[in-house]
Amino acid sequence: MELQKLLQDEIREGLYRITISGPRGDSEVSKVRIRPVEIKGKLLFQCQETVGTKEFHKNMTKDDVITRIRDWMNGTFKQMQLESDTCTASVLVSKKGTMTIKKKPHMKGTGKPFNLAHNRKKRYILEEGIPVPFLQDLGVMTKEGKIVRTRYDKFRQINRFLEFIEDILPQLPSDREITILDFGCGKSYLTFAMYYYFRELKKLDVNIIGLDLKEDVIAICNGLAEKYGYEKLHFYQGDIASYTGRDEVDMVVTLHACDTATDYALEKAVKWNAKVILSVPCCQHELNRQIANKELYPIMDYGILKERMAALLTDGIRAKLLENAGYETQILEFIDMEHTPKNLLIRAVKRQEGSKKLPEELKVCMEAYHVKPTLADLLTEKEEP
Repeated sequence: MELQKLLQDEIREGLYRITISGPRGDSEVSKVRIRPVEIKGKLLFQCQETVGTKEFHKNMTKDDVITRIRDWMNGTFKQMQLESDTCTASVLVSKKGTMTIKKKPHMKGTGKPFNLAHNRKKRYILEEGIPVPFLQDLGVMTKEGKIVRTRYDKFRQINRFLEFIEDILPQLPSDREITILDFGCGKSYLTFAMYYYFRELKKLDVNIIGLDLKEDVIAICNGLAEKYGYEKLHFYQGDIASYTGRDEVDMVVTLHACDTATDYALEKAVKWNAKVILSVPCCQHELNRQIANKELYPIMDYGILKERMAALLTDGIRAKLLENAGYETQILEFIDMEHTPKNLLIRAVKRQEGSKKLPEELKVCMEAYHVKPTLADLLTEKEEP
């Protein structure tokens, strides 16, 4: 009945998408995608079934698609992800057939309008056909504004990142300069995209600082910023842990900062009381070296599975520590799995005063896996022996 209620509530015009995957048994269908469409003024739901390398489409009414989804989840598939203008939800089915449903409302103001056109074209924030200088120099776009075919994934990644920023834009000040610090900026595809978005598209006063260890990369980025006339975009060579150049920052971005460098960046953000944090972690070696659990020992005997377990544990603990520090935290998919294994983004918005006491549930979790993450030491007080 819980699945029925979820489907009745969310299968409507405000539905973004449903993805059903994880086939059980010998199902020919490997994945199903569902989205609303408007055909001749009537609201229908398009089901796209993937069979081998082929895709089959069928438009269905609300009642029909609900019946079909219930059949799929009660025998054919193991998981379902649903996104609408009000919430995200996941449905997981165990080997014994037990169904677990988790539903999380969106943060206030993050729902987006949706185009129901049957053959709608994907709307990107940076649109194809409109020349953008930094995209041209980075080899993503031609002088005419056409996206280079081999760089389309990068174009999608940049736009996906800007969508995350557009969601949290109401949380940032609009009546004064916005200060953004990008730790581990690297070649700065996304740093330039941020500046262009805030200054050129939204006409907001923003000051963006990029920090990276590579001196040659910093020199190139500063040269490009000067070329484009980006007066409030500056890059500096330096280490995240020792950075002291700012006392107040509105938004902290840390993309692919290696291992515990992400933890030090998150600590800086919390100490600055940053309103928004966007973090895409990179390699996570610290917990991979520490993790030990006798119940999971047979599984973690395989290096790649141990690495993934450590990465999930690292990011889960980071998210909970940020919640403990007063942030409303989400873990979101950054770009599709086939493009990169580092596809999770932690998005945190400051909501209230935090605590420096390690939550009991995290303490139990850390003890169960024999791990002690750097961020826990940085953000919580040491307990008396």
